[in-house]
Amino acid sequence: MKKLFLLSALFIAGLTMSANAQVVKDHAIGLRFGGGNGFGTEVSYQHGLSNLNRLEFDLGLISHSDYTAWGLTGIYQWVWPLGDGFNWYVGPGVKVGSWDYKNSYTGSGSSGFYLAAAGNVGIEYAWPFGLQLGLDMRPELGLVNHGDNFDFNLGLGVRYQF
Repeated sequence: MKKLFLLSALFIAGLTMSANAQVVKDHAIGLRFGGGNGFGTEVSYQHGLSNLNRLEFDLGLISHSDYTAWGLTGIYQWVWPLGDGFNWYVGPGVKVGSWDYKNSYTGSGSSGFYLAAAGNVGIEYAWPFGLQLGLDMRPELGLVNHGDNFDFNLGLGVRYQF
């Protein structure tokens, strides 16, 4: 058992030591699972601006029998290294979107546009072969037609960096 533990620790240490020293790659694309306001999964894209700054854009779509909506979140992030491959990040942003609701029983409905201020704080690990896993919190403060004035959600990001 001790040998298996030691071998696992050495393997993880080897992966960690071989991690790329660059904090932010030029691009990353993938999915963000979690989300808020009914958006369970978002398509996520990160664009590196410098070695320690980036933009993140997340597009969520949802469709049910009575409800359809989309939301686009844009966040500016500052990224700080914690160690080999580990980073933490924080930043402000905005979310815009639209919804359309129609009650199938009564025929009544509503639709509209919404706007929210958003923030983001999280931690991530990037492997040398490009896989990036991140866990973040994204509070949103509704400004226009947001429904809830305050929304808080957790997300798990799985992206490929290139």
